[in-house]
Amino acid sequence: MKIIIDAMGGDNAPEEIVKGAVKAKRELGVDIVLVGRKEDVEACLKNESCSDIPVVDAREVVAMDDNPVCIVRDKKKKSESSMAVALNMLKDGEGDAVVSAGSTGALVTGATFIVQRIKGIRRPALSPVLPAGEHGVMLIDCGANDTCTAEYLLQFAYMGSFYAKKMMGCENPRIGLLNIGTEDTKGGELRQETFALLKKAHEEGKINFVGNAEGTGVFSGNYDVIVSDGFTGNVLLKTTEGVIKYIMTQLKGVFFKNVKNKLAAAVLKKDLGIMKKSMDVNEVGGTALLGISKPVIKAHGSSNAACIFAAVRQAKAFVECNIIKDIEENIDNMKVGKI
Repeated sequence: MKIIIDAMGGDNAPEEIVKGAVKAKRELGVDIVLVGRKEDVEACLKNESCSDIPVVDAREVVAMDDNPVCIVRDKKKKSESSMAVALNMLKDGEGDAVVSAGSTGALVTGATFIVQRIKGIRRPALSPVLPAGEHGVMLIDCGANDTCTAEYLLQFAYMGSFYAKKMMGCENPRIGLLNIGTEDTKGGELRQETFALLKKAHEEGKINFVGNAEGTGVFSGNYDVIVSDGFTGNVLLKTTEGVIKYIMTQLKGVFFKNVKNKLAAAVLKKDLGIMKKSMDVNEVGGTALLGISKPVIKAHGSSNAACIFAAVRQAKAFVECNIIKDIEENIDNMKVGKI
């Protein structure tokens, strides 16, 4: 298996990207190809005493503040950026998956127009797994589509269900629709239309829709997949990340306040470490972009080496699970009208 990595994407590129790639090469049994400015990437590989990872030269970089459509409209970014070169390699069969910590918007745009969507899928969706319950809870979508139709959300539910079953180990994934209340009649037109479609699919035995999910229930362990439009999902995701940072900062302040609390921290060190690890974005690695015809993983923009390693591990599992085939074989169930 060969994983293509955009070596220039993210805040810590290329140093941390290369470190994570080298670790993945050595520990995960996968082949790695790095794409980026050859001299910079090779210097980082030399620092890691690694000479067996090939580098594909790409002179341009899609910056975080670039317009996302530059990857398909700007001549240089389209043909010479590390992200575009990586995606074109995936499209041409020169690797099995792409990992990038670069601009989310550009990666979604590039994957959609270069690698292309699965036939019949209206829109791809970003699908991070958040800490909750035994397996975590997938949030789909979290930012790829700020405006959605009920059909998009129906497709998100199916794709999320396949992912949760194969990647998260959920035997019969419980799907919730993010809403302002749990009652069946809650929400505006989009939510009500989506609720009807999900309920129908549930009654036909195609998915396990368990109803609306309020924000307070997302982390209850009662759901495996939370379906949302990208705007609302992104607000939930960023709020969650902020709350986790706040809680960890407050806990640190409490446990280092005085000698008594420091002793308590020493006693609880192992348990606190487990809790911190369960909330650490570096442990998850990345977010799968579902609905694309080949595996694409979006790593966090501030990814360090550990995060890139985890993202490659996730990409490997994604390829092995063959979720894309499941989506392709069930596309007729996801249609509402003509596509």
